[in-house]
This record gives sequence, C-alpha cells and structure tokens, in this order.
Amino acid sequence: MQNELVELETKLAFQEDMIQALNHTVAELQQELLELKRDMEELQVQLRTTAPGLTPGITDEPPPHY
Repeated sequence: MQNELVELETKLAFQEDMIQALNHTVAELQQELLELKRDMEELQVQLRTTAPGLTPGITDEPPPHY
C-alpha cells in the first residue's frame, strides 16, 4: 500500500511539472503569435502605402473561411 501511494505521488508530481512546462510553452507561443500578427499588419500597411497599385487583393477583411 505504501509503495502504491509513493508511486501515485511521484506520478502526480511529474504531471504537475509537465502541466507547468506546457503552460509556459503555450504562453510563449501566444506571445510570439501576437508579435507575428502585429508585424504582418505593419507590413501590409507599408505595402499599401509604398505600392498601392500592387496590392489589389489585400484587404482588412479576413478570408471567407473565417
């Protein structure tokens, strides 16, 4: 019985560490995604202002599948 309890506590500790690591990774990826979206929006604005005739298909509206 004691061995089983120790084994369960070990598994729980491992799972808690894994959840914490995954949460950290998700937070980092979310921040990176926000930065990439911001960069893309800035590039679209720059493209529209520097070469407006070359960007007839770029709009602020999301694609139809959204």
